Amino acid sequence: MNRRHFLFTLGTAGAAMAAPGPAGRLMARDAEASQEPLATMIDLTKCVGCGACVEACREAHQKDYPHPVKPFPTMYPSRVKVEDFSDKRDVDDRLTPYNWLFIQTAVVRKDGRDLTVNIPRRCMHCAHPPCAELCPWGAAAAFPDGAVRIDDSICLGGAKCRTVCPWHIPQRQTGVGLYLDLAPSFAGNGVMYKCDRCQARMATGEKPACIEVCPNAVQTIGPRSMIVAEAHALAGKIGGFLYGETENGGTNTIYVSPVPFAELDKAVAKGPGKPGLGQVPDVMGEQANLATTVLWAPVAGVAAGLLRLLGRGKAQKPDTGSAARTENDHD
Repeated sequence: MNRRHFLFTLGTAGAAMAAPGPAGRLMARDAEASQEPLATMIDLTKCVGCGACVEACREAHQKDYPHPVKPFPTMYPSRVKVEDFSDKRDVDDRLTPYNWLFIQTAVVRKDGRDLTVNIPRRCMHCAHPPCAELCPWGAAAAFPDGAVRIDDSICLGGAKCRTVCPWHIPQRQTGVGLYLDLAPSFAGNGVMYKCDRCQARMATGEKPACIEVCPNAVQTIGPRSMIVAEAHALAGKIGGFLYGETENGGTNTIYVSPVPFAELDKAVAKGPGKPGLGQVPDVMGEQANLATTVLWAPVAGVAAGLLRLLGRGKAQKPDTGSAARTENDHD
């Protein structure tokens, strides 16, 4: 068994252990039929930056957004900082716990003229996701349909997933989640949030909201081998370039651009919640992380099970924090 096959098998088993009930068997119809994960192709020649996908994502995930309890517990050590977007829910020019998709814009030179390229950004849904393989609590998992999802019912907000993600995609909201009931001053600092590729919609055979609503058919979803072939064909037709096919060992988000991604990377604004488009290392291809995964996976699976039991116990108790959550809910 080669290393890639081993990691895929390990990741699939970990997802099955970590996923609750029917979600553990989640598999979109196309993925099930093709026996391979689904991927999306994003054609950057078509995106006009209208923002319809951003709004559709927000609408589809209103019920998934956090409702933090304030004031926040004091964290120890003090280097653990509060991350609070609850009063900035309208921010849409970066990734936040309330904005899982945004549009980056780059102005580059092509054929002697300025060219504006709009780039929908969200989770890359890696084929071998370090966020899932290295999460100490098993809260993140890779699913057979090709999506990578975080279980907010057991995430403790330690942000390991963001640290190991080459694009630092997941975003944290303090004052929400299981850590409040375990050890609010020491156990994590909230919950991590990111695109789940519309898990609820995919489970019923619908397309992700961002894909369905786009007026220009910027995104195409299908079995990964088909999507990669289409991406290469499109790139050949326009003299374009691919991103995501091999980055971080391969992702299930494939961009096609009319200009090199190195140029786009230079032109986009980067920083917290604003990922770049540069070359990234194959995180799970590094021997040290491979060894960590092998040793830690069983522990993470057990931890996920225990945290779920704690979460279910919490759900059966009276909700004494509902008033505080309502007070701070400004949706």
